[in-house]
Amino acid sequence: MRKDVRILLVGEPKVGKTSLIMSLVSEEFPAVVPYRVEEITIPADVTPERVPTHIVDYSEAEQTDEQLFQEISKANVICIVYAVNNKTSIEKVTNHWIPLITENTDKDSRVPLILVGNKSDLVEHSSMETILPIMNQYSEIETCVECSAKNLKNISELFYYAQKAVLHPTGPLYCPEKKDMKPLCVKALTRIFKVSDLDNDGILNDNELNFFQRACFNSPLEPQALEDVKNVVRKNLIDGVHYNGLTLKGFLFLHTLFIQRGRHETTWTVLRRFGYDDDLELNQDYLFPPLKITPDCTTELNHNAYLFLQSIFDKHDKDRDCALSPDELRDLFDVFPYMPWGPDVNNTVCTNDQGWITYQGYLSQWTLTTYLDVQRCLEYLGYLGYSIIAEQESQAAGITVTRAKKIDLQKKQTQRNVFRCNVFGDMASGKSGFLQAFLGKNLERQKIIKEEHRSYYAISTTYVYGQEKYLLLHEVFPDFDYLTDADMACDIVCLVYDVSNPYSFEYCAKVFKQYFTDSKTPCMMIAAKSDLPEVKQMYGCSPLEFCRRHKMPPPQSFTCNSAAEPNREIYTKLTTMAMYPHARLRCMCTCNRCTFCLCQNLLNSELLQTVRTKLYAVVLRRHIIQEDLTSSSFWLRASVGATVFAVLGFVVYRVLLKIR
Repeated sequence: MRKDVRILLVGEPKVGKTSLIMSLVSEEFPAVVPYRVEEITIPADVTPERVPTHIVDYSEAEQTDEQLFQEISKANVICIVYAVNNKTSIEKVTNHWIPLITENTDKDSRVPLILVGNKSDLVEHSSMETILPIMNQYSEIETCVECSAKNLKNISELFYYAQKAVLHPTGPLYCPEKKDMKPLCVKALTRIFKVSDLDNDGILNDNELNFFQRACFNSPLEPQALEDVKNVVRKNLIDGVHYNGLTLKGFLFLHTLFIQRGRHETTWTVLRRFGYDDDLELNQDYLFPPLKITPDCTTELNHNAYLFLQSIFDKHDKDRDCALSPDELRDLFDVFPYMPWGPDVNNTVCTNDQGWITYQGYLSQWTLTTYLDVQRCLEYLGYLGYSIIAEQESQAAGITVTRAKKIDLQKKQTQRNVFRCNVFGDMASGKSGFLQAFLGKNLERQKIIKEEHRSYYAISTTYVYGQEKYLLLHEVFPDFDYLTDADMACDIVCLVYDVSNPYSFEYCAKVFKQYFTDSKTPCMMIAAKSDLPEVKQMYGCSPLEFCRRHKMPPPQSFTCNSAAEPNREIYTKLTTMAMYPHARLRCMCTCNRCTFCLCQNLLNSELLQTVRTKLYAVVLRRHIIQEDLTSSSFWLRASVGATVFAVLGFVVYRVLLKIR
């Protein structure tokens, strides 16, 4: 909505322009009328549309043509005033004023015009028969109002229609010549229909119509009113109602009817609620709401956003195979102005045997977009109507900005769910295969990937001590001298070398020494292509000795040349190291059988949390019942007991680790 409205009154001398303004302000006909009144501002709280309104008068006797042209260029709406008892002033509307206004306004954004027939108290007849042909000839004319400044007839209505012509213009919505809505309006309303069709069955049932009504007008429709609406559509359109629900044709017909009956503010209310501006383009403020992101923080989708995206997936997965076929994917993105996902996405996330994006892959791609380009994610959620369907203020409500990584390191724990692993390695060392293996693709499946569809990212889920986390792998281009800050920013570094190439390890060693020797970022060495015969690396020491010197885990053997899906255990190890960068993990496995894993699972178990909660409840209950609990002796005993319990627990934990 505009912040204010500027109304300019023009016309021949003595047609009553100044009298109209003074009658509106004073609510009585002025005894003395000056040539011109100064600009008047009407506060928002006294206008029907709750928008400040500036009313500007024009006088040929006091103003130059240059001043008139400037006022025309600044006006949001122009009222051309004529006297109904003066034929010459009516002729001047088409002979002088409309051509003059057209010459001094931008052709691409015509200013709406209101024809005002003043002095209706002086004649018995109406001027509408003369004015109607003019209105049909010029599409920029919104309406015509006959009024009387002397009798105060239609004065308030005149300025209400002027406001309405600016705030709810007919021009962008409707073509009078064709008596139909314009293509841009149809396109916008079609998107709104599809967003509101929550089950994607092509009709708006009663529940969906009521949800739509509440979202746009803050109140549901009464059952009888809802039935009356559908009866109007049934009466005028054969296929407007189907299975007692409103079809797209019926939905468009209703809005055409609103516009034709002068209720285009209803259509504008709907359009603006769904993010459209006066040019029927999605507003930038709607697509990109403010989101404050401090340095060293990352962005993730929160629980509500994942629930919304899950509903969108279920809405378009018509065959219920937990994957989106190309047709289903196109249908999902039909509310977008362009196709946001290219063929590289199929090599970035998990797909099924047919190459279709699975449910897990779908959520992974959204997670990737949120992490790498949160503004793009906000835009995409805006196209899907997140703020309306999820009933949130904006898309920003679906984003979580994590705390700074340095705070995680200080507290030795993290609340993040997405971890980035930058993969370094020389040419042909097996980096791409390592990424694709994370998506479950063995070497045979990787061979059919086209070069133009190749992706430098791979993302999927892993489980660390029972918690689901996203691991994002990024293949860094092997240009040793031009590594950027973005190449360095990650949660864990993966250094890949080819065991069958004697010169492959040297690159990994140089990268580590130059960029990560003094870094707090954990590193892991990957011995790729372990199915091939291993050769001695032409470096000062072996990979195993290098890792030992630099306090890294030993090189992890890896191959994607297998008949089945590649083993995913190594990716769980990477995620574990990314989650616990402060800890030098003695155990690199995730077997859930060894002492380390069992202790970690115990510390994170619901049982331990329940015991702690019940213990607190018992202490609190005793505090309420027994009055002597406030004594210092009780709290001394409680403190000693808690300390002993904590020390014993820690000792048991250390003993178990030593036994392992």
